[in-house]
Formats: sequence, C-alpha cells, structure tokens
Amino acid sequence: MDIIEAQVPARRLIVQPATADLPRPLAALSNWFSGPVFSRTRDIVAANMTEMLDRSEDPARMIRMIILEMEETLVEVRASAARLIADSKDLQRQLVRLDQLQANWTDKAELALSKGREDLAKAALTERQSAEDMAAELRAEMAGLDETLKGYEADIAKLQGKLREARARQNSIANRYESAVARAKAREATYGMRTEEAFSRFELLERRADFAEGRADALGLTGPKSLEEEIAELKAAEKVDAELEALKAALAARTN
Repeated sequence: MDIIEAQVPARRLIVQPATADLPRPLAALSNWFSGPVFSRTRDIVAANMTEMLDRSEDPARMIRMIILEMEETLVEVRASAARLIADSKDLQRQLVRLDQLQANWTDKAELALSKGREDLAKAALTERQSAEDMAAELRAEMAGLDETLKGYEADIAKLQGKLREARARQNSIANRYESAVARAKAREATYGMRTEEAFSRFELLERRADFAEGRADALGLTGPKSLEEEIAELKAAEKVDAELEALKAALAARTN
C-alpha cells in the first residue's frame, strides 16, 4: 500500500553556531541588523547637516560628498529591501507547498483509517504535524521579515528626505557662491587694480587732450587774422596816430 509517499520539504534556514542560542526566526533576522548599511543609514539620518557644513572649510565639496554618500546608501538600502522582498516571496511559496502537504497527509490519514490501517494513519498524521510545525515557523519568520521590511521602507523615506534637504542645500550654496563671486567682481571693479589702471588711463587721456587743446590755441595765435581783428587793429592805430599828432602840435606851440 503506497499511501505515505509525500515528503516534508527540506528546511530552508540553517541555524549558524553564532546564533544557535536564539530562536530560529530571531537567529535568521539578527544578521539583517548587523550590516554596515544600517549603521550608515542611522548616521545619515541622525546627522546635523548644518553643523557639518559650518565646520567644513569647503562647504560645496562637503555637500557633494554628503549627497554622494546618501545616494550610495539609498541604493544599498533599496537593494537590501529588494532581497528581503524576494526572500519573503520565497517563504510564501514554501508556505503554500506546506499547506498543500498538510492537506495531502490529512487525505492519506483518512484513507489509511478507512482501510483499517490505524498505524499508517498515525504515521500520516505525524508527517502532517511536522509540516504544520514548519509552516508555523515560516509564518513567524515571515512576520519578522515584514517588520524588517517596514524598517527598510522607513529608512528609505528618511534617506530620501535627507537627500532632498542636501540637494536644496547644494543649490543654496551654489547660489551663495555665485552671488559672492558677483560681489567680489563688483568690488574689484570699484576698488581693484583694474579700476586704478582705468582711471590712470583716463588721466593720461585728459593730459593728452589738454596738450592737444593748448597746442591748438598756440597755433591759433600765428594763424590769419579775422576781419574784426584787423578792424580793431586799424582803430587802435588811428587812435595812436591821432595822439601822436596832438603831441607834435603841443610841442610846436611851446617852441613858438
């Protein structure tokens, strides 16, 4: 009689010596919380970005490093969450098989009992109990994985918030840097060496203009006289001649 055929699937998780003293679901989960990703995530979430930037000699470089670290950590956390989801789906498939196995052993136990084989019925029920125990253990493990996945989701949300904050700070720092550069150029234009050189050139040009104007005035002195100037000179000469004639007449009267 080939009633008892099905076999209980091999247990998926193997208890390691380092966690052998823990319950199996807790032992399976303990390694999830000991990796570097969780430490980095906690450090980033707890970090005071303002204080870090205030203490940095190069805030722009510091914020780039912070953003890079956040992006890398976010990728790692998402990858870990994806692996956890895959493990959870695998456990779910195993649970489905175990539930089917329990039903199968129940049917076999009923068949054996109907044929008067109580011994085979007991054996089938024993196998069904083993499958049931494994299913309960896997369900407990799945509950732990679900809690861990919720922690990942919370960490991802916090990291995304911190990343948005860091990128906003980066834009702010970039704007402040551009503003500072513009102010520095304006100050240099007002007080810098270039301005002094420009004003020196202006003064040189002014001196050259003064020289050119003076030269033009000097050339004007030896140039041809205008009509008004010639008439004025004639009037002046006529007056001098009249005074000269009057002086001659006065001298002649005295001698007579």
